[in-house]
Amino acid sequence: MRRVAVFVLCVFLPLIAGAKAKLTPLQIYFVDVEGGQATLIVSPSGQSLLVDTGWPGGRDADRIVAAAKAAGLQQIDYVLITHYHRDHVGGVPDLAKRFKIGTFVDHGPNQEDAADPREDYASYQKIVSAYKHLSVAPGEGLPIKDITVRVLTAAGTHIDSPLPGAGEANPYCATEDKYAADKTENAISLGILVSYGNFKFLDLGDLTKDKEIELMCPNNLIGTVDLFLVSHHGWEQSNSKALVWALHPRVAIMDNGPHKGGSPGVWQTVHDSPGLQGFWQVDYAVDAGKDHNVAEEFIANPDEKNDTGNYIKAMAKPDGSFTVLNTRNHEEKSYKK
Repeated sequence: MRRVAVFVLCVFLPLIAGAKAKLTPLQIYFVDVEGGQATLIVSPSGQSLLVDTGWPGGRDADRIVAAAKAAGLQQIDYVLITHYHRDHVGGVPDLAKRFKIGTFVDHGPNQEDAADPREDYASYQKIVSAYKHLSVAPGEGLPIKDITVRVLTAAGTHIDSPLPGAGEANPYCATEDKYAADKTENAISLGILVSYGNFKFLDLGDLTKDKEIELMCPNNLIGTVDLFLVSHHGWEQSNSKALVWALHPRVAIMDNGPHKGGSPGVWQTVHDSPGLQGFWQVDYAVDAGKDHNVAEEFIANPDEKNDTGNYIKAMAKPDGSFTVLNTRNHEEKSYKK
């Protein structure tokens, strides 16, 4: 009997473990850092990637750590910095004091000749010198099990050939204006596409319209995506129709703050995007007015006076279906492929 029991355990436990692994979703936490970015991505295998760290001062690092602990993490394997503006890189020193980090990833040296980026880049360099560090270029990726992380833009350059299934002429290019070259770190944002089977999530940091047009016109090099993090917190300097409408996102999430990002024009562009099934916001955009905010049940923090840092969480399956959850009110909606 004992041999039979051992045989049963040896045969069926791996099958049970394998079935459990297949059911584990890709998790994406959109942390409220008041108009900056901090997006925590946790693969089904438990490896993690944090995109940006919010502002300095400790508040945002605490919120990131809370999300990491909710995800069951003991460390963040990769911290990717899209660019060296304070609302993206400012939280690095605080986070490094509070949580174990594996490797830092960025686009290379700061390229903006201004006091704040120079200062923040210097602070970042001091921290990174004690860690593993990668500077990546378009076409490269990160070795995270179960998911594919592709670098699409970095240091002012972008992928030079279309992704699989992409490359079609972009009909929205014809109506776009010509945009002056942006000289800030925004334009050289490190942008990534995260894929899990048939599910695709796009995060381009604060990439500006001039660089969006290079990436999307005359041909769309990205194709379509399932989940889109509205670029640049919803500022007008980003989110051209040539980008947003050509992506055909099924769901969009905007990481605006109460008084940062969430521009009415961008909100309308995203809202009217062909095929959009869901639109969620991290904060209520006070200055945009009621007509340019989603319904309250889809906003994680609708009252700036009682903002407790609620986050939005997405959970995706390899068949392309996914669920979005508002942790404030437990409003949850599923989107089938």
